[in-house]
Amino acid sequence: MFDQGELERYGYRQELNRQLRFRDLLAYGLVYMVPIAPMAIFGSVYAGSGGMVALAYAVGVMALVFTAYSYAQMVKAFPMSGSVYNYAGRGINAPVGFLAGWVILLDYVLVPGLLYLVASVAMHATVPAVPVWLWLLGFVAVNTVVNSVGIRMTAMVTRVMLGGELIVLAIFLGVACWALASGRGRFSWDAFYDADTFTWSVVAGAVSIAVLSFLGFDGISMLAEETRGGSRQIGRAMAAVLILAGVLFIAQTWLAAMLVPDPGVLLAQGDPKGTAFYDAAAVAGGGWLATGCAVATAIAWGLPNSMVAQVATSRLLYAMARDRQLPSFLAKVSLRRNVPINATLLTGAVSLTLGLYMATRADGITLLSSLINFGAMVAFLVLHVSVVVHHLIRRRSGNWWAHLVMPGIGFVILAYVVVNANIAAQRLGLAWLALGVVILAGLYATGRRPSLSGLAPVQRSARDLERV
Repeated sequence: MFDQGELERYGYRQELNRQLRFRDLLAYGLVYMVPIAPMAIFGSVYAGSGGMVALAYAVGVMALVFTAYSYAQMVKAFPMSGSVYNYAGRGINAPVGFLAGWVILLDYVLVPGLLYLVASVAMHATVPAVPVWLWLLGFVAVNTVVNSVGIRMTAMVTRVMLGGELIVLAIFLGVACWALASGRGRFSWDAFYDADTFTWSVVAGAVSIAVLSFLGFDGISMLAEETRGGSRQIGRAMAAVLILAGVLFIAQTWLAAMLVPDPGVLLAQGDPKGTAFYDAAAVAGGGWLATGCAVATAIAWGLPNSMVAQVATSRLLYAMARDRQLPSFLAKVSLRRNVPINATLLTGAVSLTLGLYMATRADGITLLSSLINFGAMVAFLVLHVSVVVHHLIRRRSGNWWAHLVMPGIGFVILAYVVVNANIAAQRLGLAWLALGVVILAGLYATGRRPSLSGLAPVQRSARDLERV
């Protein structure tokens, strides 16, 4: 079991409260992923996959199971906040860790802004009298206050919200099944495989969109310094959340695909208004079900999902700041609440500013989604390489299955998805990476070469690590 003194071996003090249990991690991960997340992007994934939306989510689960396994290997070796930033920095070297942190920062910093924007636009459509900017302000204010109170308050609120999401999902699944049994819609396996539209490149392109629904399972690793029970709890929670959410995603998208009013139009024209899932819900149960799903999605993205996203972002900023790779004020921890208060407040401010700006752009949601997905997948690729370098090459573990085969398969799948991703996402993501390289060069030029404290523990034996 991980003890309080473990961080000191890496040169850090235990500043955050270890209050979270497995059930808290499970709730956190599910809320971050949002069990009803596919409702918001169903139409885009359906059109992008040639109607094989359930297959896209199934492939996404398969790809990220390998990623979750690599996370479990690295969090066992380095049980601390910072996610890929720490794993690549300590598993390979500090400059690579900086670039990995920079890439995944694109994901973590932009995710809350996207969530707030999607939720605010949806709520404005439901209640037109309240403008988008006011919804944004309200969502950001509530979440920032809750997260500033402490991790226990965040965990309690997210569990309540998760219960509401699962109730809505259960209602949809039940009504949809009844509708199909009653003759509405059309029973089909086309959502898993359609010979007329199937190609692996089409599926991979759709997975690059669908992966947005899976982002969040990796955020659990950010809570390594606030978890009871050691690093094994983190790995178990990540795997459990990913598989459970994947089953829910596949079930709801398969049912919705069989209830789409006009599949041909959706395939040809896409879903510019983002209402395809709600149209399918209307076929199943009428306007009340469509409205219920839309409002539930908006609230889920605007409150619990963005709340835990803000937590993950603040922990990444905190981890990089205490290593002097970001401004030191972000490493300040509230003595009363044991939370990285400045990082939490900055995340809220950036999310609000970004959301307000993107709300003025017609392509705001699409642009943010593309950038987030690309950043996350590139970071996951680096994670797989970190497993091989740290365990197999540096420590000579000899466990070829865990430290080469598993991360190797995960790398190949994700690399194929990245190559087939949206061209604009590739260009913008590479531009962000190039900016990170420039900043890294600036750090070298000013004598602030990235370094991580306490690297000596990397040399511990495999037997010691198994006891962690």
